[in-house]
Amino acid sequence: MNSAFVEVGALGLLAVSVLGFWLHLRRSAGPTSDGGYPTRESIRLDLERVREEAIRWLTTTNHREIGILYLVFGTSAGLWGGIDGMMLRTELLTPPADIWTPETYNALFTTHGLTMLIFFVLPVFFGIGNYFLPLLIGADDMAFPRVNAIGFWLLPPALLLARGGLFVQVGGQLLSPFFSEGAIRFFLTLREVSVGWTLYAPLSVQSTNPQLDLLILGLHLSGVATTLGAINFIVTVVYERADDVTWANLDIFSWNMLVTSGLALFAFPLLGSALLMLILDRNFGTTFFAVEGGGPLLWQHLFWFWGHPEVYILFLPATGLLSTILPKFVGRRLFGYKFIVYSTLGLGVLSFGVWAHHMFTTGIDPRVRASFMAVSIAIAVPSAIKVFNWLTTMWDGDIRTTAPFILVAGSIGTFIVGGVTGVFLAVIPVDILYHGTYYVVGHFHLIVVGIIPFMMIAASYYWYPLMTGRWYDRRLARFQSVLLVFGSTITFTTLLVIGGLGLPRRQAIYPPEYQIAHQIATVGAYIVGLAALLWLYNMLASYWRGEVVRSTDPWDLKATGQFTKEWQWFEDRMVAKYDMEPTEPETVRAAYDAEGEPPGLLGGVGTVAENVSRNAGMAAVGGFVGTVLMAGGLGTAILIGVLDPASFGEISELVGLGASPLIGAVLFLIGGTITWPLIFLAFQEYLPGRLLFETGLVFATLMSTGFAVAFYTGQSGLGLIGYLAFVVVAHWAYGLGLTVTFQYLRRRARQRFAGVL
Repeated sequence: MNSAFVEVGALGLLAVSVLGFWLHLRRSAGPTSDGGYPTRESIRLDLERVREEAIRWLTTTNHREIGILYLVFGTSAGLWGGIDGMMLRTELLTPPADIWTPETYNALFTTHGLTMLIFFVLPVFFGIGNYFLPLLIGADDMAFPRVNAIGFWLLPPALLLARGGLFVQVGGQLLSPFFSEGAIRFFLTLREVSVGWTLYAPLSVQSTNPQLDLLILGLHLSGVATTLGAINFIVTVVYERADDVTWANLDIFSWNMLVTSGLALFAFPLLGSALLMLILDRNFGTTFFAVEGGGPLLWQHLFWFWGHPEVYILFLPATGLLSTILPKFVGRRLFGYKFIVYSTLGLGVLSFGVWAHHMFTTGIDPRVRASFMAVSIAIAVPSAIKVFNWLTTMWDGDIRTTAPFILVAGSIGTFIVGGVTGVFLAVIPVDILYHGTYYVVGHFHLIVVGIIPFMMIAASYYWYPLMTGRWYDRRLARFQSVLLVFGSTITFTTLLVIGGLGLPRRQAIYPPEYQIAHQIATVGAYIVGLAALLWLYNMLASYWRGEVVRSTDPWDLKATGQFTKEWQWFEDRMVAKYDMEPTEPETVRAAYDAEGEPPGLLGGVGTVAENVSRNAGMAAVGGFVGTVLMAGGLGTAILIGVLDPASFGEISELVGLGASPLIGAVLFLIGGTITWPLIFLAFQEYLPGRLLFETGLVFATLMSTGFAVAFYTGQSGLGLIGYLAFVVVAHWAYGLGLTVTFQYLRRRARQRFAGVL
């Protein structure tokens, strides 16, 4: 089958369908009464109007309009790359290469990877950033509006250089019946690149396909565009913030865009240099990546020094969106804001120190491999911090199962699976075993598909009322979200499994015993494609037919204190333009108050010394009460013989006073009175629990696990069960005694401050 015709035909059909559908919707959306709210008038398709609109969009420097241009461009590229992916999976429906040729298969995964990574993800995130970042930080526009426009307009020619050969190839095939081969040689020599998206030397140096040179130039141009955009984001965040937006309360999406831009600023110029060296090797006989020169491994070092930070350049904006959207639909402020910021910075720094884990099988020095293995494992820590904070944000939240929340929850799930499987790949022996298998494909796609497109679509739903003044079809959106999560999970977990069984990737032909698994993965990919088309339909149709937004707070964010700056901008706009009344919530849940830092337990003010002395005094009283209550449970356990009092002697030994149970019990009482209450005061802000006593129970339960291990003296059977049960009950008594005492003292303190006592 002629893959070029199929691909261009699919693209053309999609483009014509979208254009026809858009024109149909626009014509059918006549001016109707909507109770006083504005409606869009049908637009006359006269040439003068088209010309004016074209000039406006070609010359605009408004950040929101450039953001829309980025979104349209990135979405178009994503659909193009998605068609590559669908064709790729279609070939794998059968074990032999009987739909496309092996070379076509190689070309498909090459262009799929490059299009998605370079021309889809980053442009879409830059579009979201352009539209919303200035609104989130209270800026009028990006710092350099004209540079912003230049940065975008470099992308279309970059994509044309990188992928335009496909259309030339189709043109040659159409002309071939009418002209001799010599007359149309130019059209027949270009064909899609099939050297792999990593462009490894020496294959990329030796390839005679001239399209590869155009692809390299296109990638270089896109790097220039990305660097310009990154500089603009950095300067905007640093210098254009409103007076009341500090580093301490900068929204989490802007933080992530700032770190992402910093990574791009260092990574993309290096890629550009490497690409120039590659094109010099191909065309001017230099030996940067030849054996007699720098060697083929030099390309891998340079490529992955860009390539691994690039993963985080794509990943971090998605986590920023997740951290922004999640709290809005669980009614709780983001748990551990500071730690999410620190983890973002940590990922940014560490991402430059892990590139060689892609090269464990290349024979580089074992000592170098070991150091990169250590850093690659360590980078899991900041990622895990994010997951922990997201899960804890949902803890005891008032969850609304909207489409954005479904996608957020799905992202967390797929990211956990994708992240954990990546930790195994960081270990040298495991990586050597699974390198070049579908395990890597499954792991990688569970992250890049399981969180990046999910969050893009979640953001489109979340901010759709703000951008258009209309609602999307919410029922269809929920269905589409579930479909997307389901299809992605089916596809990429299947690839994980067959990769674990050892099936190599990047091969059009595979053993017949894997056919069922590949067919399941392909059906899952088709479901993903269907979900993408449903999303596109919803966005287009709702723009004209969606329910008009009749509230300045369409998500009821004021009820939980999460009415952020971009929605404030929306409200001001609706009030000024349509004379709407600002929406006020009927109730505000104090327990979910999102304003500022949580107050201290005593809620008082004063010097540091006064606060320390108050907290220490309260900790001592609460700890003593809790320890006394705990002693009842532990004493009973000793009486019935499930707890050995001699185990307290180990505490005495630790401080060098011999194995005296009595001294150990006294030390245990001191610890319960001083140490553990102060630890609780330090961490209670970060422990889950809507009420203080619930937080105390969580704290006591965590403590009980350590006690159970430390004081275990070989109990078994019913004795062990009784030991564990008394340990837990005794610690719960401690937690209740501690926190109820705190509550009482806090209330007394507040009454005293208020002059009641």
